Amino acid sequence: MHAALASTLTLLVLGSLITWRVYARFRKLVGRQRLSRYRAPITLSVYSLLSLLVAYAAFEHPVRVLWLAASLLAGLALSIVGIRRTTFEATPGALFYTPNAHLGVVLLALFVARIAYRLVEVYFLAPSLPRGTTEFMGSPTTVVAFGLLAGYFIGYAIGLTRWRASVLRAKRLREAARSDA
Repeated sequence: MHAALASTLTLLVLGSLITWRVYARFRKLVGRQRLSRYRAPITLSVYSLLSLLVAYAAFEHPVRVLWLAASLLAGLALSIVGIRRTTFEATPGALFYTPNAHLGVVLLALFVARIAYRLVEVYFLAPSLPRGTTEFMGSPTTVVAFGLLAGYFIGYAIGLTRWRASVLRAKRLREAARSDA
């Protein structure tokens, strides 16, 4: 009985955390965002580091590492599409961008579907099996889903950083031209 209570509490806490992250991710994927100087470099760093850790964890399965590399490249390609479909606004007070809602919803659906499948697998289909990083990375679905999302967010962060740099460069050039005149 005690194990069932612990499992239920874990599921409730995990469910609340996942719900909060899905909501936060939804807001970032479809709504107008203020471009922060720090968010894109942090995103780039975190997802790059996580990709390296996932590759290390999947290293026992060389095919999984290839799947990860392929899905990272596919995610990068998706980010190029995403950046091209993003609406950018350079206002006098701040920089804003609005990601493409359709692409955001599809990525969110992939994220939610993978989490839901994993929860069903762990808690209902085979709850007695031991779980570890090797087993987690043994699933090509997990590796591909992570690779797509990580590749997308890495590429999107690069695109946002490049756009911000180009806007700031144009502003410096305008100010230099005014001071020369």
